[in-house]
Amino acid sequence: MVMSKMKKKIELIFIPTPGISHLVSSLQFAKHLISTNINLSITVLCINFPNTPFSDSYIKSVLDTQPQIQLIDLPQVESPPKELLISPPCYIKTLMQTLTPHVKSTIQTILSSHANQVVGLVLDLFCLSMIDVGNELGIPSYLFMTSNVGFLGFVFSLQNRRIDDVFDHSEPELLIPGFSNLVPSNVLPNSAYSKDGGYEAYYKLAQKINETKGIIVNTFSELEKYAIDALSNEKTHPIYAVGPLIDLKVHPNPNIDQSQHDLILKWLDKQPHKSVVFLCFGSFGVKFDPSQIREIALGLMNSGVRFLWSNNAEKKVLPDRFFEWMESEGKGMICGWAPQVEILAHKAIGGFVSHCGWNSILESLWFGVPILTWPIYAEQQLNAFKMVKELGLAVELRVDYRIGSKDLVIAEEIEKGLKHLMEKDNMVHKKVQEMKELARKSVVDGGSSFISVRKLIDNMMGSN
Repeated sequence: MVMSKMKKKIELIFIPTPGISHLVSSLQFAKHLISTNINLSITVLCINFPNTPFSDSYIKSVLDTQPQIQLIDLPQVESPPKELLISPPCYIKTLMQTLTPHVKSTIQTILSSHANQVVGLVLDLFCLSMIDVGNELGIPSYLFMTSNVGFLGFVFSLQNRRIDDVFDHSEPELLIPGFSNLVPSNVLPNSAYSKDGGYEAYYKLAQKINETKGIIVNTFSELEKYAIDALSNEKTHPIYAVGPLIDLKVHPNPNIDQSQHDLILKWLDKQPHKSVVFLCFGSFGVKFDPSQIREIALGLMNSGVRFLWSNNAEKKVLPDRFFEWMESEGKGMICGWAPQVEILAHKAIGGFVSHCGWNSILESLWFGVPILTWPIYAEQQLNAFKMVKELGLAVELRVDYRIGSKDLVIAEEIEKGLKHLMEKDNMVHKKVQEMKELARKSVVDGGSSFISVRKLIDNMMGSN
């Protein structure tokens, strides 16, 4: 790895959203920056979120061996009302307002006590209100997008709407910057339809983007060239594609003991090459209705594919004959929480039934594992649409499914999707393998993302 020798020592302050899906790419980006810039230090302001023990332990395990990265815990403040949890953007917006004076005083302490010059705040989308603190203290802000340029295009599109113009599922197809296809209104993020403050929170974040000095995105130009070019032509903000930012190191997780971890990998070791479908629906452990769990089980049985299913449902909700069939056939394994990166890296994995979180999509591309799309919440429906319709890099099961809806994905549909996913002559397999190679080339010296990071640092240095 090439180490950049900057003439002066500088510092960045990161403010990530505390959810694990946001933390992974934020901290990987911080690690990448210090590994390539010897005179750069980073301070991460850590927001304490209720009921996120894994997030806390993950931060510490990642940063323990990184002397150039300092962690400062922000004070614990009173949580927003629980009823706001139905709209995460609204909940986080309220939390940020409460934290603002603490963030300001912490940054003032850094400015007065640290030797290095602070050249930027690197802010998660949901922390953009902290731009005001940066402006007050004379520090430029950069947006760090943990999702993709397609989702960024959706956020930009809100700048042309009214604050009360909440989306409706029945609207005609939409023209969104960065998408070559018209986008169905039923694949937008959950909060886009929210009249309880979710849409308004997104709308206000969209206006704030104009105050940033640049936009950093966890993607790579070979994957989202059309979207990057489209937004670059429309907007004056420079877009820095710096991904894929993936944590390939295995970290201890309180949700799994070592014996269960070893059992999963030993079972995979016994399976034929690229023969197993991995079913996993995200770090939050999605709770499907019992009827949906049964349909998944029946779809697996009828498809005949080998499978590893991350499923925390009680045994009694599964069909009576399911475990008997699974043991007699020897084709399947059910586990609770699963070490996703290790599993996707395994030679036995040939397909991935995924909720289409952006981290999971990038991990699947990094390891060349094609996805069957089953989005659940947040912006995952838009991600699924992009992967299937825009990029041709995933097989469609659904692009518009939402957890909590009365929509039932039946066994026959699941069976058909699984069989299509595992077809060896499926063109998606070939395209995913090609994108795997491009992803890995993008982050090495001379690659597109490597160069993009250099341009970002030059921008930060030039502004001070």
